[in-house]
Amino acid sequence: MKYEDVAIPLGHAWSSPFAKWQGSLAEVSSLDLAVAVTGRALAERDLEPVWFDGVVLGTTVPQPDLFYGAPTLAARLGATGLTGPMVSQACATSVAALHAAAGAVAAGATRQLVVVTDRTSNGPTLIYPSVRGQGGAPVVTHWVLDSFARDPWAGQAMLATAEAVAAENDITRDELDDLTSLRWEQYQAAVVDDRAFQRRYQVPVEIKGRKGGVFLEADEGVRSKERAAIGDLRPAASDGVHTFAAQTHPADGCAGAVVTTSDEARIRSGIGIVRILSSGVARVRKARMPEAPVPAARAALEAAGLDFGDLHAVTTHNPFAVNDIYFCRETGVKPTDMNTYGCSLIFGHPQGPTGLRSIAELIETLRLRGGGLGLFTGCAAGDTAAAVVLEVTDR
Repeated sequence: MKYEDVAIPLGHAWSSPFAKWQGSLAEVSSLDLAVAVTGRALAERDLEPVWFDGVVLGTTVPQPDLFYGAPTLAARLGATGLTGPMVSQACATSVAALHAAAGAVAAGATRQLVVVTDRTSNGPTLIYPSVRGQGGAPVVTHWVLDSFARDPWAGQAMLATAEAVAAENDITRDELDDLTSLRWEQYQAAVVDDRAFQRRYQVPVEIKGRKGGVFLEADEGVRSKERAAIGDLRPAASDGVHTFAAQTHPADGCAGAVVTTSDEARIRSGIGIVRILSSGVARVRKARMPEAPVPAARAALEAAGLDFGDLHAVTTHNPFAVNDIYFCRETGVKPTDMNTYGCSLIFGHPQGPTGLRSIAELIETLRLRGGGLGLFTGCAAGDTAAAVVLEVTDR
């Protein structure tokens, strides 16, 4: 999917820090989190919510009052006349939200606010009436845990998809540990000098309330993945090669962006724009999720008239270390040339906003290099993935 005139003003893509599973944000609704983070992000950029023509809300985990979705978010931000869709596509929700916003911009609603938010902590337990069940007993589903444990189409857990791809491609435990350790080292570059890189795009979480409220300024729950330490860990599955270090951890967080035309983006930024060139989606064989980011990336690059050799930076959503190893084997991209400041394998995965955080990091990586072409790609549960190609430019 190619976009002709869609852009983000430079400096207008952001993310909160990510909180660990059952951590600081465990009792904060993801909608409340979205209001707090988005309101602060807009204020820091001197933007009034009423400036926008529409809002796109991305989320994957049900929360209280979520039925009313984007209009409620907009009203709580102060834009009572603003509305828009709510989108959900598992881990690809961020790309889906950007795609929805790009379509609105192309259709003439030229100022779109994208907000992607999720809380995997305290996921809801849903009770479905079943009058035909034994004794009328209901069907009970835990939205988060049951989704992690089983893809209803393939009947496989997410970990099983990673192990299958590793086995079929002769990817060893040592390769997984080496990749994991590399991503840990890259994340350290993002937190040196008092988190100088992360402060370029991160918005602290500050929610007032009883017992002092919540304030979160930095990622929470990030665990060391130094090579010497992770080599002694047992595999997560008895016959597998992935340890708990070689996979991401569930998290809570929120991310956002301003999506508009190139001319409007130049006015808003004053220093440059991020042209959204294209996006791509893909679906591969049943229960082969780690393979899907490759064809998604190829689809996005083909739509933009580009190839992997044209790129100046790459970020990925890689819930398992095998994702990046497979990606590099298939594309020729070197592991050291991607995820320069870390990735979801290290900082965690709150589902919906993970991709947009990685896109914000991609933008800032290119910005530090003076501009250029970038790719984000990531899997989306089961056997699918989505990707986006962008260009940071002063034109």
